[in-house]
Amino acid sequence: MKIKVCGMRDGVNVAEVASFGIDYMGFIFYPPSPRDCSGMEEWIPGGLPEGVKGVMVSVNMPEDELFAIVKRYGFDTVQLHGDESPDVCSSLKERGLTVFKALGVHDSKSLEETSRYEGSIDMFVFDTASSKRGGTGKKFDWSLIAEYDGETPFLLSGGIGLEDVAEISRIEHPKFAGVDLNSRFETAPGIKDAALVKTFIKEIKI
Repeated sequence: MKIKVCGMRDGVNVAEVASFGIDYMGFIFYPPSPRDCSGMEEWIPGGLPEGVKGVMVSVNMPEDELFAIVKRYGFDTVQLHGDESPDVCSSLKERGLTVFKALGVHDSKSLEETSRYEGSIDMFVFDTASSKRGGTGKKFDWSLIAEYDGETPFLLSGGIGLEDVAEISRIEHPKFAGVDLNSRFETAPGIKDAALVKTFIKEIKI
């Protein structure tokens, strides 16, 4: 069970949450987001412990801007939350990046979109569909993921909270890789309740 905690930006908070044995930490570079970390100091993601991979999250960002951020902070994994095409994803992979692609899910037809991205990304992030590009704090109908028959693994995202541990533990989809935690673990946008995150990780990994 991979654990990604997204929407981070405060150095002290980042260090504490990263110490809990998570796998990925997401940093959002998207000014409209209340969790935007544009201009963040380099030492914050640069100080992540070994085994915790920083993920740059962006929305429809031009490649030159994206790579400027990647270079500045040393990211090698990006998560795309916009309308990025399979060709764009393939181009980023060819340039050495690991690519996650978020897909908003609201019905079974939403999952048909996944076939376009097979081979051009490394991981899907199945999120709740929203014009806000994530951070809704709401879950989609998780029963829909049973209809996904692609080969690319996926993280489950969107409104996940501590109360969902039991249901998540029952997911048996062969491509289910883990979860992406965000707004339901916050005390304020971009600030996580570290104790709550720690409790979730302890319970999900029992």
